[in-house]
Amino acid sequence: MNKTALPEYYRLFLIERLPEPLTPAGAHLQLFDNYIENTRLRLRLVRDPRQRTWTRILQQQLIEDAHAGLSKLAEMSLDDEEYSLFEQFEGHEIRKNRYFHEFDLINFAFDVYLGDLWGLNTARVDFRNDGEMSAFEPPRFAIFEVTGDPFFLGRSLVGKKFDDIRAEVAKLGIDTGPLGEMTDA
Repeated sequence: MNKTALPEYYRLFLIERLPEPLTPAGAHLQLFDNYIENTRLRLRLVRDPRQRTWTRILQQQLIEDAHAGLSKLAEMSLDDEEYSLFEQFEGHEIRKNRYFHEFDLINFAFDVYLGDLWGLNTARVDFRNDGEMSAFEPPRFAIFEVTGDPFFLGRSLVGKKFDDIRAEVAKLGIDTGPLGEMTDA
């Protein structure tokens, strides 16, 4: 186990669209996640459209207890030259826009997926410890919690389409109401 990996306590929810006051045109980051096949590694390219900056990161996610929302994440920043050595692994990409907002003193990260996953929108909350995570009450805009569902892990979404998301939600028997219409994030 990599002892430099930091623990992540989180909960993940499906949402219909960005909650107010957020809008798709608001401040966000663009994430390009390339998953290296048959590994726990991904290359993350982060673009800040407002600052016109790029950040390149190599990440490894170690799932400690997926059902409990506990994983460890190790990451290393890469410069342009280092990143270019990994470009051969591109092709298993998921693109999304990430928005941040605080509701009731709790910070949320909202992901609006692009490309073939257009229509999938999630809200993630990170916590400092298990106690905070357990005490958290889901917000009204959360349709359904998918923390711990391996189907909704980033590497599992590679190659999927939004119809696959709908099928998985139907298989789980979740009454999400407008999930089938999640296209106007």
